[in-house]
Amino acid sequence: MEDRIYSYHADMCKVFAHSKRLEVINVLRDGEMTVTELSQKLGLAIGNLSQHLSMMRERRILISRKEGNLVYYRIANPKLISCFDIMREMLFDQIRQDAALIQN
Repeated sequence: MEDRIYSYHADMCKVFAHSKRLEVINVLRDGEMTVTELSQKLGLAIGNLSQHLSMMRERRILISRKEGNLVYYRIANPKLISCFDIMREMLFDQIRQDAALIQN
């Protein structure tokens, strides 16, 4: 059972291994958006974006819904934003530490 949990965890972490997918998470923090809105906001072609969205949906990071011809995406679990923010804080801490080393 524990091995399966680690496997699920690793699969989820693969989502965070691409900067554009991290950007998708950040853009969707305030609510759902259509694929077209996301494409414009991120500066990505819809085909490329759709591949990222599909992967994120498969790993249950995002939820989609269809309304007419539009497909909307949103964060599946709001706890993800807290995790995202904590990881970002850690990154900024490391950047500050690296900057302090360079200055000294």
